[in-house]
Amino acid sequence: MSTYRASPEDGVAWITGGSTGIGRSVARMLASEGYTVAVTVRPDDPIDSLIDETKGMKGRVLSFPSDVTDEAGMAAVVAAIEAKAGAIVLAIFNAGTYTSVTGTNLGIGAFRQSFEVNVFGVLNGLVPVIERMRNRGRGHVVFMGSISSYFGWPTTAAYGATKAAVNVMAEALKFDFDKMNVRTQVMNPGFINTPLTEQSPFSMPAMMEVDAAAARICKSIRKGGFEATFPRRLTWGMKLLFLLPRPLREKALRIATRWQAEPMIYLRRSSFD
Repeated sequence: MSTYRASPEDGVAWITGGSTGIGRSVARMLASEGYTVAVTVRPDDPIDSLIDETKGMKGRVLSFPSDVTDEAGMAAVVAAIEAKAGAIVLAIFNAGTYTSVTGTNLGIGAFRQSFEVNVFGVLNGLVPVIERMRNRGRGHVVFMGSISSYFGWPTTAAYGATKAAVNVMAEALKFDFDKMNVRTQVMNPGFINTPLTEQSPFSMPAMMEVDAAAARICKSIRKGGFEATFPRRLTWGMKLLFLLPRPLREKALRIATRWQAEPMIYLRRSSFD
């Protein structure tokens, strides 16, 4: 018997970080499929326009504000969603932050903030929702990763480390989640045209538009396996690159990101951070 896969008829889809970028687009698409979509963003990130956009769709969007770094607040959000809208059958942990880190601007703060949002921000929502899924005997969780989890890229010392942690965490938890009839998926996209990638100082090959990325995520939720990675013309190449000796991989990355030509430009930019 296959592991449970969520559908709109079964209950609520919950997504964190839904005010902009991939999260917003995924929330809109899930509402069009008929889901009641509970969106969690920070209290100062209103989503009124998203709610307006989805009026008239088969599903609807509801706002449940919280900061993902607030452990108690996230537990309260899970309880509030289920009390108001119904059982959470699909949880998408999308909220994330990116801070450029290089050896020339190394500091603990960027790492601490990145792990608080990208790793502990996931756990603060996962722990309370997985207990409810376990008690019901079914559920579906989706973790937002990145191809930066495969190996180190310039400026991703903090961000890539968090996404590697998310991937390993999901792989390890899958052994137990399978027994609980909770489907586990990780989305490892390449470079998506969002406010996060606008901060990057290096060239980003095979840039993908946000709605195209969201469509791939929603398709994977409906039909995909453990990992979804896209666009394939980039991400499968990255998987092959991982198999190369490190000196060759490093050389390829320098060429792909034009890093040899740009570090001084980045240093000038970073002086204004």
